Amino acid sequence: MVSPAPIRLFVTGGTFDKEYDEIHGTLDFRDTHLPEMLEMGRSRLDVRVHTLMMIDSLEMTDADRGLVASNCRDAPEPYIVITHGTDTMVETARVLAEHVPDKTIVLTGAMIPIAFGSSDGLFNLGGALTAVQVLSTGVWITMNGRVFAWDRVRKNRDTGVFEELP
Repeated sequence: MVSPAPIRLFVTGGTFDKEYDEIHGTLDFRDTHLPEMLEMGRSRLDVRVHTLMMIDSLEMTDADRGLVASNCRDAPEPYIVITHGTDTMVETARVLAEHVPDKTIVLTGAMIPIAFGSSDGLFNLGGALTAVQVLSTGVWITMNGRVFAWDRVRKNRDTGVFEELP
């Protein structure tokens, strides 16, 4: 049996890594929870975690998206998973599709922070790590057990669910 190729996991922040600041009553960032999540999920994959930024995706700029794209382009791994805030995930996916044509890239996120315990993040991470190994080259979004082509999906802000565009 051949070992699967290594997977690069880029962290950009988003709800995945938010924590509640009890003093200020806000959701803030400290460190990524991704290594802990891989251990909790008993992952047996060669996953190389690299934190690019820890920001809310609503604060992500074109320069930030350019940084994500250049890191994806320069990564030696053919498979890339990116944890990202759900509000602007599709915008980042568009930039990646334009600038990184030769890799399989899957973006995923969470609606509830992993630190809260009842997060969808662990499930979404597992789905993304599985999907990146079997999807064709291109940019994809996985959320809540579904896989979407980056240009055929939107986040329905009324329901909080990602849905396929016609």
